[in-house]
Amino acid sequence: MFKSNPFLQRDSIRHITTLVIILVGLMVFWQCQPTKQSDDQLVIISPHPDGIKEVFGSSFKAWYKEQTGKTVEVNWRDAGGTSTNYKLITTEFDRLPDGIEHDIFFGGGTDSYLRLAELDLLTPYKLPDEQLKLIPQSYHGIPVYDAQYRWYGAVLSSFGIMYNDQVREIKELPIPAKWEDLGNIALIDEIGAADPRESGSAHMMYEIILQTHGWEKGFALLTKLGGNVKKFSAGSNVIPRDVANGEVIYGLAIDFYAYSQIAAVGEDKIKYVLPTDGIVVNPDSIAILKGAPNMEVAKKFIAFVLSEKAQKLWMLPEDDPEGPNWEGGLNRASVIPTLYDELGERSIVTNPFKLPVDPFPYDAEVGSKRWDIVNDLFGVLIIDSHKDLVDAWTAISNTEDPAKRNAAIAALVQMPITDQEALTMAETKWNNAVYRNEKIKEWGQFAEDKFKKVKNLTE
Repeated sequence: MFKSNPFLQRDSIRHITTLVIILVGLMVFWQCQPTKQSDDQLVIISPHPDGIKEVFGSSFKAWYKEQTGKTVEVNWRDAGGTSTNYKLITTEFDRLPDGIEHDIFFGGGTDSYLRLAELDLLTPYKLPDEQLKLIPQSYHGIPVYDAQYRWYGAVLSSFGIMYNDQVREIKELPIPAKWEDLGNIALIDEIGAADPRESGSAHMMYEIILQTHGWEKGFALLTKLGGNVKKFSAGSNVIPRDVANGEVIYGLAIDFYAYSQIAAVGEDKIKYVLPTDGIVVNPDSIAILKGAPNMEVAKKFIAFVLSEKAQKLWMLPEDDPEGPNWEGGLNRASVIPTLYDELGERSIVTNPFKLPVDPFPYDAEVGSKRWDIVNDLFGVLIIDSHKDLVDAWTAISNTEDPAKRNAAIAALVQMPITDQEALTMAETKWNNAVYRNEKIKEWGQFAEDKFKKVKNLTE
């Protein structure tokens, strides 16, 4: 059954939920202010997992003591993922335009940093020349750090497909090699994915598919992929565990999440592939927020994270003398190319500067501009209407008549707007709440109508 236009109600509920998350986050921050037990303080808002926070927090404390003779307390904050952290930062700056109670934003790709830079909410800081010369300004056309020094790539990330090879063999399902393979109708209920409105890394993977396949073909693939998803989680960190546990066979994943599971359960069980129809390696960034209350400490933290000493922490195993004190290591790629030759076989990560195939030149500027509108389109057409999408996709899978099947697929993947229309809306109208809500309501009706059409075509 198709219920009468639930999309606007769902959108309102989602925004209320986001507001509650932000308010709860603020309460936590206000109740957990830095103490004066240490000489200096640093407050970092970050979606990074515990391993990165523990390793870089403790290592910076030791480095800071060596450099300054002072102690420093590192206070980590997380409102619930990249997208929610971004919303918290911008909401707080609306309230306190000269500076908020956070010094550093650390992790979450590049797109959020481009948007914060455009809003003039980041503080430029140029690294010392001897450090800066070690880091390439761009990687296959993608900036590794901002030309005005407002943000830096702290590490490089790849995005791909992980899968449980043991369960895949039992169910006699195919080995994935491309993003396109995740649109295979045989994979219904076998894929794990996250909500891009909550997860920055999930958004990044969907945007990669849109850029590498084009708007129409990309959204067609995302629609089919969405029909194969068992459930959409809030965070991307859940998916690797679901794949390892066999709850789903395939998952969209950042490299280090996949490598962590491979280290934990074995490479004979878990596999990770870079899709040949869209290899993208992107900086995972760091920046000083405007008006940082601990500005000098923040600058030292940036210098530390981009130092050779700290960059080795990403690449080395836990039992290496220069490696991280964290089980399984951090499994991430340094932004300093010379470290790979220097460390040689000691490094546990693949050198992204020597991939067999050149990565796709991801357009971070386009991705940043249409961030919100892509999230809303994906949310309305695929997540908020997920049950109806799966029902329609299942009906297609049960249709034997080729003509009916092809007509139904064509109806299923229809989009309400073109890529140029999306970009124009994003640049000119999407900050208007009334206009945005009207469009979301319109898209909800569009989704409802097309799923009804698909069901009729398959009968």
